[in-house]
Amino acid sequence: MATALAARQAANLLRLSSSRSPSLLQRRGLAGAADPHGTPMVDFWKDPMSPSKWKEEHFVIISLTGWGLAIFGGYKAFSGGKKKEEQK
Repeated sequence: MATALAARQAANLLRLSSSRSPSLLQRRGLAGAADPHGTPMVDFWKDPMSPSKWKEEHFVIISLTGWGLAIFGGYKAFSGGKKKEEQK
């Protein structure tokens, strides 16, 4: 039984090594970023009420824009600015 298993493994190894050269092996590279099994991501203007479905890039841009507006608005509201006095 062990010899049959060893012979089968040797045949598989010989078949694989002779049929493919190392340069023909598929390299996946950074293919892990695309998740075909997850929920499909959409542009934020297609579904503006569901941030969980937005593409990551769109979520980051909108989040940073919102924080920027909040900080700038707070600065403008609390800084008071210069007040002009009217001279008579």
